[in-house]
Amino acid sequence: MSSTLGGLMAELKFVTITNDNYNAIVKLSNTLSEAQRRCVATNERSLAQAYVNMNVAWPRAIYLDDTPIGFVMLSYDDEDIPDHDKPALYLWRYMIAFEYQSQGYGKKTMDMLIAKAREEGFKTFYTSCDMTGPMPYQFYIKYGFIDTGEKDDDEEVLKYQL
Repeated sequence: MSSTLGGLMAELKFVTITNDNYNAIVKLSNTLSEAQRRCVATNERSLAQAYVNMNVAWPRAIYLDDTPIGFVMLSYDDEDIPDHDKPALYLWRYMIAFEYQSQGYGKKTMDMLIAKAREEGFKTFYTSCDMTGPMPYQFYIKYGFIDTGEKDDDEEVLKYQL
């Protein structure tokens, strides 16, 4: 997906994490505020979880042209999702580096994730979030997710109808 950045066209894309970009992706967690770090696991922990769940996890770096600006991890395991919402895709982890927040990249990335879910034939797109502060809950609600009223490990469960 292309975006205008300083009058130039910039490409927002998902990139596979390799030995070449691993350290840069792990370091993105350090850009978050202390409050944000309490709401999302580090990218290092997420990548470890992806490794032990490689049959269901889809971890990707979010790049703006050649610059890593975030991390996303989807789960194709929908065992906790109600049958009437299946097939469902679950947004397991999602972060945008602090210096790239509030510039529209979060929304554009979500647009790309929703398009991916639709292309792959999913019915719903789920996530959960910490409720200690207004974000990321307000981001998801503004985007169009609905609060299910359910909890998962003290996080509010949200869904987006595709």
